[in-house]
Amino acid sequence: MPFSLLRDRALISVSGPDAEHFLQNILTTDLDTLASGQAKPGALLTPQGKILFDFLISRAGDNAFHLECRADVADDFVRRLMLYKLRAKVEIAKADQGLVAVAWGIDSTALQFDSTRVADARFSDVAVSRFYGSGADDGDLAAWQGLRITHGIAESGSDYQLGDAFPHDVLLDETGGVGFRKGCYVGQEVVSRMQHRGTARRRVLIARAERPLPAPGTELTVAGRPIGTLGTTAGKTGLAVARIDRVKAALDAGQPIMADDVPVSLTIPAWAKFTFPPETAGPQEPVGTEGA
Repeated sequence: MPFSLLRDRALISVSGPDAEHFLQNILTTDLDTLASGQAKPGALLTPQGKILFDFLISRAGDNAFHLECRADVADDFVRRLMLYKLRAKVEIAKADQGLVAVAWGIDSTALQFDSTRVADARFSDVAVSRFYGSGADDGDLAAWQGLRITHGIAESGSDYQLGDAFPHDVLLDETGGVGFRKGCYVGQEVVSRMQHRGTARRRVLIARAERPLPAPGTELTVAGRPIGTLGTTAGKTGLAVARIDRVKAALDAGQPIMADDVPVSLTIPAWAKFTFPPETAGPQEPVGTEGA
């Protein structure tokens, strides 16, 4: 079965009598709905609602949690969590040997590492498991990136920049990464207002082309005007974060969407509930140029 060691990921442990209450009050994820053996996405936001850190959170025993995040920002994440600790009875630390591996497919649960296994809740139509511990070979990282692209699962660094995106922009509202029924958390007012008013305009889309896409970070343009940015790419497919209202306007006007000199089409991930604005293409109809 396919699997990959994710050397760019790290684990942070948060434990102690107040761990759940502490995290519930600052993170977007609703921990009341987090089951044992499950990893749900989430974010720590700025007061203005922008994503400071994104992660997958899972239970690691009684009054204990693992937060899986990018390795290059893990130390900063720990320091930020410490700022909110105050008098809470919690211990916050980065795991010294926090190996992270991922496996997918119908028998991914049968893969045996010397590790803790949790189900990646972002994927609704394929079994994806995360393994925290030790004992994995490198596996196939390119196949993992291809799976993320196919299913429209964005992550910071490769698909968007921390401090530059709202949770809705990267579909945390649709992957279980935002609790709309929980109490207050940092940035909650902005996120709730965006949800109730339906004002989200930037969204993750799947990009396709007839020839290899340019590098991540390349602007998507219509008639020279930016409408979004490419994220992770794998040959002729990739992820993009784009303004769906501007994609709709390009469709209506019959204008091509370009990534440098490469014409692209954009589609909504099959599982997503959001749509293009009225009178535009349905979720699975390509938007862009001929043949994509």
